[in-house]
Parts: sequence; structure tokens; C-alpha cells
Amino acid sequence: MSAQTVLVIDDSATIRKMVDSHLTQEGYRVVLAPTAEKGLELAPQLVPDLILLDHQLPGTTGIEVCKKIIQMPECLNVPFVVSSTLRKQAYIEYMDVPNVVDSLPKPFKPELLKTTVANALEVGAMIVSSQTSGTAVPEVVDGLDDTSLSGVFGWVGLREVFDFLNNGNKSGMLEVELERHRVLFFIQNGRFQSVVSASVTAEDVAETLPESLQNLAPLLRFTMSSGASSQLDGLVELLDRKVIDPRMLKTLLRFQASYLTRLCFNGEAKAFSFYPEREMPAISRRAPLEISLSALLVEAMLHCDASELPTYEYNIGWLRRALRGQNLDRSGLSAKHVQVLAQLDTEPVTTAEIATRADLPLEEAERVLEGLRMAEWIDAQPLAEGSEMIVLESNPEGSLIFRELIADTENRWSGKVVRDEFGLQLLLKRSTPDVIVIELTGEEELKWPTCLGSESDVSQLDNLCLILPDERSVSDIPEAIRHSQVISRPFSKQNVLTALEELQLRHGAKSSQSDQRHSSNSELSTAGKI
Repeated sequence: MSAQTVLVIDDSATIRKMVDSHLTQEGYRVVLAPTAEKGLELAPQLVPDLILLDHQLPGTTGIEVCKKIIQMPECLNVPFVVSSTLRKQAYIEYMDVPNVVDSLPKPFKPELLKTTVANALEVGAMIVSSQTSGTAVPEVVDGLDDTSLSGVFGWVGLREVFDFLNNGNKSGMLEVELERHRVLFFIQNGRFQSVVSASVTAEDVAETLPESLQNLAPLLRFTMSSGASSQLDGLVELLDRKVIDPRMLKTLLRFQASYLTRLCFNGEAKAFSFYPEREMPAISRRAPLEISLSALLVEAMLHCDASELPTYEYNIGWLRRALRGQNLDRSGLSAKHVQVLAQLDTEPVTTAEIATRADLPLEEAERVLEGLRMAEWIDAQPLAEGSEMIVLESNPEGSLIFRELIADTENRWSGKVVRDEFGLQLLLKRSTPDVIVIELTGEEELKWPTCLGSESDVSQLDNLCLILPDERSVSDIPEAIRHSQVISRPFSKQNVLTALEELQLRHGAKSSQSDQRHSSNSELSTAGKI
């Protein structure tokens, strides 16, 4: 599809340059006229889709230029947008000119320019036609058709709505309203083909893209929209010409869909509406996902930050849920992730055991299980009473030891392992662990994570366990935390367990002494009263 043409008649070089730069980026063909005379010459030659006209031109006015252009047979139905520093005062003069569909007050920002031009191109011809013929203009353009199914969440859950559409092989658009966002799910024969949202910014999604998709981040500006535009048409044309790798684009669309789906499950969904006659966006018709809810949620959990994974206060086992009326569509789930589900039955199984059976890394198995839990296919069940730890360990080998220890049901430890201070800070806000394990870093002077507080703050912590770097001794530890339990590199699982048990014993002894002192003080206080 050829780009829409915008003729800009403005004597300001700054305005022309700014308009040309931003509208060209949006995919429009922009032609510039620095004078009224040049604009009058170009208009019948180009027959543009829109004319952006300056009201104050040297030797004449915008209204005079406008009247001359619309008298030309070729330009009879060309819509105009008038720009002026006089704002409403200038626009009033154009009230009787049928082709002027909008105004753009100077100075204007790029965002206002783009939205004004887009709206004028969409409805301008309709307004001009109605003005000249005397017919009525519809109040809404492309308004939603009547909904066939709608409701508020509370009496029904989001997953149940998806199940109904999947089991019934429905086609159409499901709109999910959140507190701040509106997410649209385009469905065909019960499966998701596309998920978009105009209210979620492309930048938000781009921040979470994996490295392999970072070069496609600029495309999110187009793929997040459900509407038609010249830019989106251009993207589809590039796809048809195989300029863009369709497999990479489909991977991007899948990531986008998983991000928005997880947003709906994590956010407070308010209401939903289903429109059976809504057509999918053009890009979705070229690259449909054909994917299930479970696959989208697993995809989302595979790419989310480790600090966003749920923290369990106990050792857990996983088991299948009793599914009644729920769909079992696994479209889009990889074979190895289907194997995770195959390991589960009515008796709880630990994450470590599932990972071993499915031949998956422990962390990947953990993420897949969380995705299936969000889809309500499986449940997490506590296995035994225990103690919780939060671990900051960036070393992959050390991190794996802690993860295996947490997943092992033979001990009483549960918790989470993070690789950076930001993740540690988030977890400490959510829970109060029995033990905090941190790696000490620093070339010359060893330091603790700043989120633990000042020197006086950390000196009060009696549940701290320190991972000491290679070739460093206890004497290198800052004095404020030298009282803490220490694990020296390299360490084994048994070294960690021993250190944790010693710390717990010390912590318990200190608590017991504190309780005894408190009891003695109470007895003395009572004796004094007697």
C-alpha cells in the first residue's frame, strides 16, 4: 500500500523541518511548500490526502489559500488542518470552509501533530463529504459492535472466560479491562492469534525483551496497535516481500502476547467483553500465533526477572489439579515443557525431581511450573515445616548449589536465589527470611549490599550468612558484620547446610538467652511490687 501524502504549506523553515521529520518517521509521504504560491502549484499536481496549512502566510492568509485550492476540481474533497498561534480566533474564520476538519495550535509538540494528522486522515474525507452533501456525520468511527458476552470479574475468573472461548472454538476479540490498561485478545477457533494494547507502552515491553529480540524492539510501536495505519501497512508489505524474517517477527509477537497475558493475570482485572465480529489486525493475519493460554503463561514466566518469581515460605511439591470443564489445549507448548506436565499426578512431586525426570535445568523447570500454575493446571502444596532463606549469589556454580538445596525436600530449607542487589531488595520487601545469605564483593575492601542498610544497621543482624570470595580471610570482613556466619569459596552443598545449621543454633541460643533475661526481669519486677 502506498504512503498517504501530506502537503505542508508553511513559511517557517523550523516548522517544515519538524513536521517533515516526525511525519516521515510515521510512514507518511511529506511534501513541503514554503510559500502560498508553491502550495497552490503543488496541490493540483499531488492531490494530497491532507494539507497542513499555516494561517499566517506572507502576503496572504491561510483562508484565502484554502478557498483557492478547494475550487480546483482535483482538490474538491481534500481535507485541511489549519495551524496558527492565534488558536481559536483563527479557527473561527474557517467555520464556513467545509474542507477544514481540524486545527493545530502553535506551538505544538510532535505527539499532538501525529495524532491530529492521523485523525484528520481517518475522518477528514467523511467530514468533507458530509459538509458538501449535507448528510450527517456518524458520532463514532469504527465503533465496537454489540458485545455477545460481557461481565465483571469476581463471579467468574479470567481463566474461566478463556476456557469458555477455547472449548467453544469461538472467534473474535476479547477485551480485558485492568485498572490502568485495556488488553485485546484476538481469538480464532478458540486459540490466541494476537494480543495487543494501545495503553501499554512499547518501551515497557522493550525493556524486558531477551537479547535475541532487541534489534526488533522498534517494531513494537506498530505491533502493539490493533488499528490500521500506513506504518502498519508498510510493515505488512515488508513481511510480504520477505524483507523482515517472518519467524523472528512471530517470535516477537509471541513475546508481546505473553507479556500482556501475564499483565492481565498479575493485574487487577476489572471487566471483560467479547466481540465475535471483530477482525484481527493485518499483522496478525500474516503471522498468527495459534497458541494456547498455558503456552503464553509459560513463555511469560520463562522471560520474567528472577525477582518476580513467587517466593514460597515452605518446601513445596507440585501436583495436577482436578480439571472440570477446563481446556487442555497445549498449542505452542514445546515438547520438553509438555514433559514437565507429564511428570505430575495426584501426589506432590518436588521441583528438583521434576527437573531430573524431564531433563531440564532446575531454574527452567521452576519457571515452567509457575506458568502452568498461573494457567491453573497444577497446584503447589507444602511438604513440610521449614526455614526460609534469601540468597544473593551471582556465581552460577554457587547459585546452582543453593537452588538444589532449596528444591531438596530432604532438608527443611526453602527460599529464593537472586543474582543482583535489586532482586535481593525486592525479596526483602516481600518477606522476612530466617536467614539472609549474601556474597561479599570488592577488590580491596569487602562490601555488603547497600540495601541492607548502614554499618549500624547490619551490625544488628544476627541472621546473616556471608559468602567469602576466593583467597580472602575472615579478617578481611568489615568489622560490623564479622560476627556473621561465613561460607568460604569454593563450597559444597554440605558446607552450606553446616553453616546454616550453625547459624540457626547460634540464633536460637541468643533468642533463648534473651527470653531468659526477659523472664528474670519480669520476676524481679513482680518481686518489687510484692
